[in-house]
Amino acid sequence: MVRRVAVIGAGVGGLVSIKCCLDEGLEPTCFERSEDIGGIWRYTDSMDSGRVSVYRSVITNTSKEMSCFSDFPCPEDFPNYLPHGLLLEYFRMYARHFNLLRHIRFKTTALSVRRRPDFATSGQWEVVTETDGVRESHIFDAVMVCTGHYQEPYLPLASFPGIDTRFKGQYLHSREYKDVEAFRGKRVLVVGIGNTGGDLSVELSHVAAKVFLSTRSSTWVFSRVSDHGFPFDMVSTTRFNHFLDWLLPSALTRRMRFRKFNSWFNHENYGLASTKSSYFKVIINEELPFCLLSGTIVLKPNVKEFTENSAVFEDGTIEENIDVVLFATGYIFSFPFLEESVRSLFDDNRSLYKSIFPPQLEKPTLAFIGLVQLTGSLMVGTEMQARWVTGIFAGGRRWNKLPPTSRMMADVLKKKPPVKRNPSERENLKISFISYIDEIALCAGIKPNVLRLLLTDPRLALAIFFGPCTPYQYRLVGRGKWSGARDAILTQWQRTLKPLRTRVVDDSSSGSSGWCWMCLLALPVALTAGFLLSKYPQPGWSLRAGPRL
Repeated sequence: MVRRVAVIGAGVGGLVSIKCCLDEGLEPTCFERSEDIGGIWRYTDSMDSGRVSVYRSVITNTSKEMSCFSDFPCPEDFPNYLPHGLLLEYFRMYARHFNLLRHIRFKTTALSVRRRPDFATSGQWEVVTETDGVRESHIFDAVMVCTGHYQEPYLPLASFPGIDTRFKGQYLHSREYKDVEAFRGKRVLVVGIGNTGGDLSVELSHVAAKVFLSTRSSTWVFSRVSDHGFPFDMVSTTRFNHFLDWLLPSALTRRMRFRKFNSWFNHENYGLASTKSSYFKVIINEELPFCLLSGTIVLKPNVKEFTENSAVFEDGTIEENIDVVLFATGYIFSFPFLEESVRSLFDDNRSLYKSIFPPQLEKPTLAFIGLVQLTGSLMVGTEMQARWVTGIFAGGRRWNKLPPTSRMMADVLKKKPPVKRNPSERENLKISFISYIDEIALCAGIKPNVLRLLLTDPRLALAIFFGPCTPYQYRLVGRGKWSGARDAILTQWQRTLKPLRTRVVDDSSSGSSGWCWMCLLALPVALTAGFLLSKYPQPGWSLRAGPRL
């Protein structure tokens, strides 16, 4: 029986882990090496202690309704996409509301986490921490590692001959980037076209003499603003779309996805992607197409090598007088505080059962929170993981038990990608948001039953199936059920529109009758889908890149 739980890190994962521990009657102690909560989302100008933080201008890629904690909606007056300062304020509100801060020991570093000699029977861990130079040893029944993805920069210098021997300019990783001032008037080459690479290229294009963006893979770009001005993820991440994706042939859904992307602009004309691409990534960026159109950013293929002041690309072209090379090549995660015998049990998050548990451990008392890579909000995935994990730690329920090691290993091998990719590519080999969240919710006994709701609460069932798959859906049933979940689902569009309606315009038309007709027409579709999904379970994970359309 687990009682005392060590939580390492007070970012998003740490906060939800503390809260879920308290919900299950456990006793959490969180160790945070900095002086405040927020993790990567707490912006700082400095690089003190090697802590990674967002850059000054960053704004979330997922909307507030799709990213909030499942029993604590974002304030209705908050914008739909949050600057890092507002997101951090939301974290503070959450921590105050649930009284989480008293369980956090700030300026305390976890130096080592080791299994106790009697681990095979007790499942206990010895955790050594350091505060102001004073070391202390603790015994815990379980450990939740919440340090996240963004730990050590991945800087593949060996893949770029000459960068550290011949090149006379400056090179740095995007982790060191804070704002544009140091790049004013310079010719900058950005290597890597993930979300970070795209954002930084656009931002630098406003002050740099020229920005070159190098990529070796096909990249589809979409906007956070979807049809009719709604947040893209609220329109696209629905159970209905997920059902179609499961039902229709993959070739057809792929064609539909590409057609949707190209309806904004033709990606092949811009040199970004082709419909014939076998491997591709998807990024979010509203400004990149215009920057390419206006020439403030020039797209280039992969770099072959560097000379003293130039970059030679694989197509034979050369760009002279490069002042700065900015690598947006991702991160690798490491856990130096874990004993080597435990670290050797997994090489990445795909070696973990459900991206959480090392399956070979004798006792399931070590969990990694927030290592999963999803097509939707990581915050929602992190909270779902914490709810399931703490339920397993607390025990006492039939669904709060892990299967035998052999079954867990088989599940890991089935879902592990056949080819090991570098970190920048792994970022884009993401798991379907709804598939993963539903899978963990089913394990935890908190997945909503749409077919049953159609019989008892048709209005709610239709909102769940055809509307956005917001986190409130996972507070309707099971442990942790929240009485406000139904109302939160039925009012989610009101909170979406509230911050936009700062100026009232006359609109005498009413959409109420249209909504009624839509509900009547949708009812047979939802009934059919509910029956099929209950009769033929969906595959747990999808390794297709990009969000569902």
